[in-house]
Amino acid sequence: MKLKFDWFLFGMAAATALAWLFPDPGAAGGWLHPELLTKLGIALIFFLHGVALSFASLKAGTLRWPLHVVVQTSTFLVFPLLGFALNALLGDHVRPALKLGFFYLCALPSTVSSSVALTAAARGNVAGALFNATLSSLLGVFLTPLWIALVLKTAGHSQPLGPVILDLVKWLVLPLVAGQLSRPLLAAWAARNGPGVNAVDRATILVLVYTSFCDSSKQGVWSGHGWTTLAIVLAGAAALFAVAMSVMRAVSGVLKFSREDRIAAMFCGSKKTLASGVPMARLIFGAHPAIGLILLPIMIYHPLQLVVCGVLAQRWGAKSV
Repeated sequence: MKLKFDWFLFGMAAATALAWLFPDPGAAGGWLHPELLTKLGIALIFFLHGVALSFASLKAGTLRWPLHVVVQTSTFLVFPLLGFALNALLGDHVRPALKLGFFYLCALPSTVSSSVALTAAARGNVAGALFNATLSSLLGVFLTPLWIALVLKTAGHSQPLGPVILDLVKWLVLPLVAGQLSRPLLAAWAARNGPGVNAVDRATILVLVYTSFCDSSKQGVWSGHGWTTLAIVLAGAAALFAVAMSVMRAVSGVLKFSREDRIAAMFCGSKKTLASGVPMARLIFGAHPAIGLILLPIMIYHPLQLVVCGVLAQRWGAKSV
């Protein structure tokens, strides 16, 4: 399989490097004003998501409730349990912020665009994938901060949940609703300019990645934790992905899902969103000095899932599973 160059993945590495080399502009008090830029960027991302999302296209997938139950259970129950297990295995061998990052990865909703695109490429249930990916994004606004609050409380740190959810609703849900309401005016324009809209969306995420890593770099969070940390994160992300895919395949077999539903379950139930993960982290963790370290697992998991699922989609699209 020939893998195409993805400027977004390259951009994540570049944004991280820039934050390490030039952290001052994006750190708290910097001339980029990250406290304002972050929230405006988040609102723009979810407004564009709202413009692009057609709820009419979800109707065909609403009746496949066994598929929906399996995918959402994997996303918001199985994955968090895997996160608890992984952190128990890691023990005191890694920093608390990195363990929080692994759990944050596990508590995130599934992806939308890539889950649907990969399911389509593999000739799976596209309508079911779209419904589950969208439902996952909406549930994540409430379930992700609930899981994080539970973990922080268990670790002896309290986090007021109400203001976090209010912030998520204000900067994620309301722009998404505004995008939906503007579809009669902007849907045709967005369809014509899809690559440009996607580029703006991804570029905004890269800005958020940069500002997220600036504070961590300026406060020395990465000191003495280079390649060893990356190796731990890569191994942990690969293990989580392998277990999730295996669980989805096994459960789909036990429930005798059709080939199309099995593909949708495996892709939607094993994937985690970077596009929503970075903005949500900025709202959930605020000015946490180690937010860059918290985001590292999802930044490693994201390209890993794309590469592996891309190979599988091509293979499954060419023949029956």
